[in-house]
Amino acid sequence: MVEEENIEEACRKAVEEDDGPKGVCYCFWGPIYWFKMLAVEMHWSFVFGVVSIYGINQGLGGALSRIGTEYYMKDVQRVQPSEAQVYSGITSIPWIIKPIWGLLTDVVPIMSYRRRPYFILSGMLGVVSMLFISLHSKLQLVFAILALTAGNLAGAVADVTVDACVAQNSISHPSRAADMQSLCTLSYSFGGLLGFSISGVFINLIGPKGVFGLLTLPAALISLVGILLSEPQVSNFAYNEVNQKFHDAAKSMWTTLKGPDVWRPCLYMYISTTVSLNINEGLFYWYTDSKEGPSFSKEAVGYIFSMGAIGSFLGALLYQNVLKNRSLRDMLFWTQLLFGLAGMLDLMLVQRMNLRFGIPDYLFIVIGEAVSQMIYRLKWMPLLVLCSKLCPSGIEGTFFALLMSIGNLGDLSSSWGGGLLLHVLNVTRIKFEDLWLAILIRNILRVSPLCLLFLVPKGDPNAFMLSTKDEAETSEPDNIELASLIHSVDDKF
Repeated sequence: MVEEENIEEACRKAVEEDDGPKGVCYCFWGPIYWFKMLAVEMHWSFVFGVVSIYGINQGLGGALSRIGTEYYMKDVQRVQPSEAQVYSGITSIPWIIKPIWGLLTDVVPIMSYRRRPYFILSGMLGVVSMLFISLHSKLQLVFAILALTAGNLAGAVADVTVDACVAQNSISHPSRAADMQSLCTLSYSFGGLLGFSISGVFINLIGPKGVFGLLTLPAALISLVGILLSEPQVSNFAYNEVNQKFHDAAKSMWTTLKGPDVWRPCLYMYISTTVSLNINEGLFYWYTDSKEGPSFSKEAVGYIFSMGAIGSFLGALLYQNVLKNRSLRDMLFWTQLLFGLAGMLDLMLVQRMNLRFGIPDYLFIVIGEAVSQMIYRLKWMPLLVLCSKLCPSGIEGTFFALLMSIGNLGDLSSSWGGGLLLHVLNVTRIKFEDLWLAILIRNILRVSPLCLLFLVPKGDPNAFMLSTKDEAETSEPDNIELASLIHSVDDKF
């Protein structure tokens, strides 16, 4: 009883102060205090929803889905790596049109709730789409792509709904915005670590289609989040005014977006993502090739990607504890530069330089994957914090989804651009002579966004907030700087 009271007292102090308990014991109790602090301030169902969707559905489920899809396209559908890049972009389209789902959750409540029904419906869609793939022995490619797209649609709707909850809480609890983004990222990274660690084993035991059957469980958990989420009801909603509400939301979104201190970082986010050409399919086919590549087993591939998840997890910890108050522009400069340099590890691997130094392929690629994902995480977390602080009140889900869809559109452009590059260089299922050139071109393009850093603000993103309507009316539009949107920032992918 006394111990419980001590924990409660420590939790209350953690809520009131940013300085939690220090020392050796903090390594164990610190995360517990932190989780409990968030649960006290935001409600436990919000924390449960973030961990369930980011950690279990997107982290663990996303890892299983990624490895399952890689082997499904390679071994079941037997497509070329450049084609797999294109199909990957097609199935990600639901993530690009996230503002549509954001508008629905913000403007159109279902049965008097804005968020809960969307969680429930998206979970049901995810279960059906995963079962469709897993239960068909000879599914045609076009139907497989449609089912994968439906699965991504379920994930995108759930993601934009929980993002709306995060953005809404970031506005009502601005001092906890970085903590909430860290909760999202740490949950995602830990789930990804677990998912990648077991993915190769499950691929080997039950095959890609069996893995899709397992993915019905994370999808079903989304529906459970909708059932348990604490949310106030919307009373007397006028459905006959939905069109007007859509118009008002779109107008508010456009008014916010066209501000130079909003669209400039968005432009940087899109360009920096697009030019980092995605050639992962070419690398994956090379990893598993028995002649020119190292011929990694399914278990080895899963463990390799799990090291990337560890790197991502370490990046989130490093940001939360050391770098979250650093200047946004400085963070982006160093992470973008290091991201390009880290890509050279892939070039050394494909050119077999590691063997000349006596470093085995597996060890070298594990190090490279961990380093690359850690830097990638550090690159995106401050931008996520910034995006969450730029959302206008009332359309949090819509605007945050719009900002994230800009990044997703960059991912699509990167994937298709990478597929085109692999096609032009004739990198196929069995031909990898020019894969090194594709890697070199990608690495050079990765550092090119450094010349566009003037598009992002210099300050700390934790301090940025949109001006209120009254503030906007009393100031010149040209003077609305992100630094004057309120204080000063963070990173992630």
